[in-house]
Amino acid sequence: MIQNIENIELQFLTIHDYQELKDAMIEAYSNMPNSYWKESHINSLIEKFPEGQVVIKVNDQLAGCALSIILDYDKFDDHHTYKEITGNYTFETHKTDGDVLYGIDVFIKSEYRGLRLGRRLYDYRKELAERLNLRGIAFGGRIPNYYMHSDTLTPKEYIEKVKRKEINDPVLNFQISNDFHPSKILKGYLEGDKASNEFAVLLEWKNIYYKKHTTKAVTKKKVVRLGLIQWQMRLYHNLKELMQQAEYFVDAVSAYRSDFALFPEFFNAPLMADNNHLPESEAIRELAKHTPEIVQKFSELAISYNINIITGSMPELKDGLLYNAGYLCKRDGTSERYEKLHVTPDEAKVWGLQGGSSFKTFDTDCGKIGILICYDSEFPELSRILADEGMDILFIPFLTDTQNGYSRVRHCAQARAIENECYVAIAGSVGNLPKVHNMDIQFAQSMVFTPCDFAFPANGIKAEATTNTEMILIADVDIDMLRELNQFGSVRNLKDRRTDLFELKKK
Repeated sequence: MIQNIENIELQFLTIHDYQELKDAMIEAYSNMPNSYWKESHINSLIEKFPEGQVVIKVNDQLAGCALSIILDYDKFDDHHTYKEITGNYTFETHKTDGDVLYGIDVFIKSEYRGLRLGRRLYDYRKELAERLNLRGIAFGGRIPNYYMHSDTLTPKEYIEKVKRKEINDPVLNFQISNDFHPSKILKGYLEGDKASNEFAVLLEWKNIYYKKHTTKAVTKKKVVRLGLIQWQMRLYHNLKELMQQAEYFVDAVSAYRSDFALFPEFFNAPLMADNNHLPESEAIRELAKHTPEIVQKFSELAISYNINIITGSMPELKDGLLYNAGYLCKRDGTSERYEKLHVTPDEAKVWGLQGGSSFKTFDTDCGKIGILICYDSEFPELSRILADEGMDILFIPFLTDTQNGYSRVRHCAQARAIENECYVAIAGSVGNLPKVHNMDIQFAQSMVFTPCDFAFPANGIKAEATTNTEMILIADVDIDMLRELNQFGSVRNLKDRRTDLFELKKK
């Protein structure tokens, strides 16, 4: 290792570096005669893609190099060769409008190893892919120690043993430690690479910030503002009065430029007061008659206030059966239905509610979201399936009468945020309804939860309302932080699942 280092600098490769580069390549690939690039090759790379060609210099001496091109990657077979990728070494395969950065070469001179200079070259490539909005990086990685094991191990077996640290392959270990994922074995990849038996490992890195090009004049927001309504249960004379209060809250959260307004479960229960003389099962069916009009009104509010509204939930009659359902009313005028899958014993016994039969993620202008009503949040399988579908934010409208009931929802919701690497927003009702049977008291504290890692609050709580007080709660959540967590988190709950032992799927 070089001593007395005065300066380490990353620079773009120039043709004036060629002789030094040639000498370094001859040394780096001493077991592969004539393996260095000719001056015409380097000149062609610099002309076609100057940003993709970089060197590291230590004390003004070339210590390492990374060469790359951009490909229209889908035009190449998964089992390509180095010759095919480089267009028979002409680099005519480079496309400025391609979508994948392909690594042509990378090396560090022997006397400079141990300084982690290779990591700087890989980090530069990642930053370049992000800046150019490419979907990732790929390259064929040599396995120069394979020749020592080729008599007893297949390339696949060799790679598995390297991953388990049973075999030391400094090249492959280094690439894996830099977040490159081995995806395929490439046979006959590099002519003359006897140490690797001409095998290579296709290594890939996914750009979590990649945005697919679109001709539409819309973009998906990355910082999303949530508006939670902690609703006060009070008596209303009619539906018009209740919806005036709902509009007041929609107006309030939209004034803060919120992207979502979340209402609680059964927020419209006060309207059952007029039917309190009826048995509970009949009173709630009378309440269900208001649901179509409420959904229509929320849809109009979503458009006029330019906000996506999650309506909490309401009783709804469907084919003669009573369900606990809600609607996502989007600001583009469309709406989608969701339903409570697990009804509580009390809901089934007193009201005759049925459990729903379908659940899914919803596409919005702020990414994919999931919605689970109250008790459903206590069944982790549901949110895990939604996470597998790409959910970034889980909304949980709830209604709980006691603090222990609230605690079940609250703690399960926070667990969902951690295990699914997503944001979770919960909103409930407070106050009391002395003139409505089975709805006497409510306990709530609306909150926004995050995963627990360095980029997030240490306790996993982004924002919290005052307990049992009518109010709104506004919180911003950054979707890109979830992407970083998924890739670089201290723990990676989604990636590290043992899917070789179990699977989870919808029926």
